[in-house]
Amino acid sequence: MYDLITELYPICRSMTGDGVRQTLEIVGRLMPLETREAPSGTPVFDWTVPKEWNIKDAYIRDPEGKKIIDFAQSNLHVVGYSIPVRRAMSLAELKKHLFTLPERPDWIPYRTSYFKEDWGFCMSHSQLMRLEDGSYEVCIDSSLENGRMTYGELLLKGDSPDEVLISTHICHPSLCNDNLSGIALAAQLTDLLRRLPLRYSYRFLFIPATLGSITWLSLNQQHTKGIKHGLVLAGVGDSGKTTYKKSRRGDAEIDKAARYVLRMSGEDYDVFDFVPYGYDERQYCSPGFNLPVGVLARTPHGQYPEYHTSADNLSFVQPAFLANSLLKCLSILNVLENNAVCVSQNPWCEPQLGRRGIFRSFSDRAANPDVEMALLWVLNYSDGYHSLLDIAERSGLAFDAIRHAADVLLEQHLLTEQPGGER
Repeated sequence: MYDLITELYPICRSMTGDGVRQTLEIVGRLMPLETREAPSGTPVFDWTVPKEWNIKDAYIRDPEGKKIIDFAQSNLHVVGYSIPVRRAMSLAELKKHLFTLPERPDWIPYRTSYFKEDWGFCMSHSQLMRLEDGSYEVCIDSSLENGRMTYGELLLKGDSPDEVLISTHICHPSLCNDNLSGIALAAQLTDLLRRLPLRYSYRFLFIPATLGSITWLSLNQQHTKGIKHGLVLAGVGDSGKTTYKKSRRGDAEIDKAARYVLRMSGEDYDVFDFVPYGYDERQYCSPGFNLPVGVLARTPHGQYPEYHTSADNLSFVQPAFLANSLLKCLSILNVLENNAVCVSQNPWCEPQLGRRGIFRSFSDRAANPDVEMALLWVLNYSDGYHSLLDIAERSGLAFDAIRHAADVLLEQHLLTEQPGGER
């Protein structure tokens, strides 16, 4: 995952353009990713697919002709979607188009101007303070014209047509945590899930933020009814504790699974209620769709100083944090894959398990009491109303122990499993 981030880091991405296509081409080497495109001007609900933006070069030369800002050194230097400009101007006029972070004087901010045709540069505040009066040469060699919005999609088919949606955004330039970490984690998930027998089908979306999800939802309304669970992956590579933002429903199976996995991890974590601000979950969870989609992250967006700055770099994201996020994501999916609602076939008092050879010797049970307790919990709560995840939550036992106990009891025909998973 970290190697993929390193390869993608130099690419200038935006809502549209060659940088997005280059990114999808690299990610597509790891999976059979299908590239989709929506032409500029396509109506998507209350929005319209914008013009395509590309950039070749940009710089500022000081009065002595020295390049003081160079797009080739950092693609964060240019405000995203800047229109072409090439002329000389005074420092006073130039300052109207310069953006800095006075509170972080050595960092470069990330700025965009998607919906207003304008231009600008981002630079460190300390550099701004050193600029002297005079005539500055400004060049932004960009284009903003009719083209396409490009995104990537992959469907891994499982036994059921019911889907788990995994979505991540691909529209930021050289920002590692808020952008590339989600791409890398989603790519790794596809590689692992492709090797496994799957109960659910998995739909992966690599899309520009906001307009990407709006566009996909507008063009694929027929697919949304099959989405039973979903995760937006973003900011999964920093050192902060894992966080989960609930779906708008608040009590969807994905919400319960994520909360359970984080609680059982033994690590510090946070679970937040849904708010209509953030990543693409706010589109998936809009009232017309109200899909069960939550957000798996580490430090929430905007709550770490490196967010949307040049400090969100290759040293801010680390392999150990990516691996930790991957394992938790896999654990959540494991719960979804194996959750079920069972019904006891012998609900009148406990069945005699010993004569069925289910219980081991007393000494074995003393060494591993969870085995017996898992069996008793599953027998007692397999009433057609409690899922195996519900039982794991109530008992405090590992979900895999509960699932194993259910499998043993199913083999002995003491349970039946209801079709369709959780109720």
